[in-house]
Amino acid sequence: MDWLRDPDLKPIAAKVEAGERLSFEEGMYLFRTRDLNGLMRLADLQKRRLHGDKVYFVHSMRLEFTNICYVGCTFCAFAAHKGEERAWDYSPEEVVQEVGRRYLPGITELHMSSGHHPNHPWEYYPAMVRGLRAAYPDLQVKAFTAAEIKHLSRIARKPTLEVLRELQAAGLSAMPGGGAEIFAERVRRQVAKNKVKSDEWLQIHSEAHSLGMRTNATMLYGHIETLEERLDHMHRLRELQDDSLHKYGGGFHAFIPLAFQPLGNTLAQNLGKTEYTTGLDDLRNLAVARIYLDNFPHIKGYWVMIGSELTQVSLDWGVSDIDGTIQEEHIAHAAGATSPMRLSEEGLIRMIQRAGRLPVLRDAYYNELAEFPAAESSAAD
Repeated sequence: MDWLRDPDLKPIAAKVEAGERLSFEEGMYLFRTRDLNGLMRLADLQKRRLHGDKVYFVHSMRLEFTNICYVGCTFCAFAAHKGEERAWDYSPEEVVQEVGRRYLPGITELHMSSGHHPNHPWEYYPAMVRGLRAAYPDLQVKAFTAAEIKHLSRIARKPTLEVLRELQAAGLSAMPGGGAEIFAERVRRQVAKNKVKSDEWLQIHSEAHSLGMRTNATMLYGHIETLEERLDHMHRLRELQDDSLHKYGGGFHAFIPLAFQPLGNTLAQNLGKTEYTTGLDDLRNLAVARIYLDNFPHIKGYWVMIGSELTQVSLDWGVSDIDGTIQEEHIAHAAGATSPMRLSEEGLIRMIQRAGRLPVLRDAYYNELAEFPAAESSAAD
């Protein structure tokens, strides 16, 4: 490893090369080293060990069935109150109609996460899933964050495990990773005090894993958290993944760092914050995640949050998944995301190819549906 410039990174690099697990202290050093080229190459080594040159994407649709929410997270610019002009709230039948309006041939995944509506009865939610699966039997419904599942358990007056069972019976395929924010209680009190607690979030994902349901995990970063709190968040996820793999043979598919968007929310206003996260912070965060989360199959570079250009760069920093076509995304864009509302399948393929990687179309379960050839180098590129 003659390419390492930081001598203190060498024992960590030796562990990565040997496939050994890093300690918390070693993970923190990855956040602090100034040898960015060395960090990048270690993350790429870890990624290549798992997936070679493959980078995954999905032909997907994003749908938020309501933005009405009572929770009041300070980082959120998406939520609305009932009666506001900008509020929307679809019935289960309207959700099916909205999917039909946006549907394009080849879509395999429908991703739904929305506000915590104060008045919908419990039956609204399984009815929505049943209606979608009846109308689109080949569409994999990935819906309801752990925060939403906790909300539904209160409405239904049922344990979260039973809520998950009934939604799965209605046709729910997988769970998204939202609602995690930052697990540290100090931060959570300030950004999401009325949302699902950290231990509850972890418990709900463990319950989903026990049912054979695969989930994702997120982390909202770039606001008031410390680097230690970021790594603590990853550490708790690594421990849960160990437990789920041991008990159930599977757990999380992907870890998705979500860069804080600083417009239209009270957290940014209170902090006087108008800057987005830097590209360097985004890339370092992805690289640390890829190296530290050794039991996660995928680290996702979410182009909605960091833009398609930086997402393309992130493919050298440990990223093996770039999400999907999406069609329309409203949660991040309400808070100032400057990325497009959608990308075409051709655009995603080209993004991966021009980074020198091999595009692989997947579904919500990471089944490989199609592999596309690597691009031939040309003067135009």
